[in-house]
Amino acid sequence: MRKALILPGAGARGAYQVGVLKAIAELLPEKSPCPFAVLSGTSAGAINAAVLASRASHFHGAVRDMEQVWANFEVGQVFRSDSFSMLKSSLHWLAAIVLGGLGKHNPLSLLDASPLEDLLRRSIRFHRIDQALRRGQIHALAVTASAYSSARSVTFFQSREAPPSWSRSRRIGRPAMIQIEHLMASAAVPFIFPPVRIGSQYYGDGSMRHRSPLSAPIRLGADRLLVIGVRDEHPDPDPSPGEELTPPTFAHLAGYMLDTLFMDGLYADLERITRINLIIEQVGTSGLKPPIANLRRIDSVVILPSRDLREAAGAHAPELPLALRLLLKGVGAGTRDGRQLISYLLFESGYTRELIEMGYRDGLARSEDLLAFLRDEPIHALEAPQYLRADLEH
Repeated sequence: MRKALILPGAGARGAYQVGVLKAIAELLPEKSPCPFAVLSGTSAGAINAAVLASRASHFHGAVRDMEQVWANFEVGQVFRSDSFSMLKSSLHWLAAIVLGGLGKHNPLSLLDASPLEDLLRRSIRFHRIDQALRRGQIHALAVTASAYSSARSVTFFQSREAPPSWSRSRRIGRPAMIQIEHLMASAAVPFIFPPVRIGSQYYGDGSMRHRSPLSAPIRLGADRLLVIGVRDEHPDPDPSPGEELTPPTFAHLAGYMLDTLFMDGLYADLERITRINLIIEQVGTSGLKPPIANLRRIDSVVILPSRDLREAAGAHAPELPLALRLLLKGVGAGTRDGRQLISYLLFESGYTRELIEMGYRDGLARSEDLLAFLRDEPIHALEAPQYLRADLEH
């Protein structure tokens, strides 16, 4: 069976994905190649996927290198966070608002992501992705970004046996040699990081309009999907009767937006696949006719954080540079709801190490399912993930 690894957008929460990958590495022999034929990622997940693809011959080594980077992160390695840069950005936006715009000098983003680009140039050997494909160590790498001009989700894929491009409503697949601009585009969170030009269009974070994030790996031949999410599925309780309510702050809205962008499309797609699997189990495939004659069962394993990452973000928020803390506090990030935004921007080692450890423990807790997945054995516990079962009954 052809196995795929799906890494959704995550921001600083991408450290959790590294922890789960560390647990998977421990389940494999020391010199094992990458166990996933198809690697598909968005935003920070795209960066993690590209690192694995570039080190496909040595999965343990790739994960160790990823852990080394994520466990020693500083915000300044991702975006400029010094006092001068924060003040310059704030004044730039203030001038544009007060003066009714600055023409071609209008600000494009709140933060400058050039340090991340420098880090990726130093860390990823993109020519090794093509080597891994030619040697058969992986089958495909897919990176998704959002095209602003055409308003479509574009999955750039580099494959050993390139399938034809595909086109669906608001989403297309396009063959490409994955380079740094594809990763920067996929990670360009709107308003926070600047858009990235590829060819004749500007692109932003791949989670926008990415309503079917599981489609690309399936089109690239995957039969089994391992999804490493970055949000626990324990909803907040409704407000108590008589509880005093305050309007959501900018930080609350921004965190809510990121949470929606990164994860909601993934869960909707998992629900669709689960429904198709249940239908196939009940009616079989022998009687299916075009255009659904090629439907097949797709097994999935979903690993999610065991607790709310906002708690960890709140504990480690003081590690942020003072200028950035003041900026975030000014937009309401000091509240519990505001911490959701911080949880995506907190590229500091105390926080990322805690997330790596959490992902590692959660991965080991699911070792039985992961081993069944890796060995192509039946996966009995995953006919419908727990958080989808209630939806499937209606």
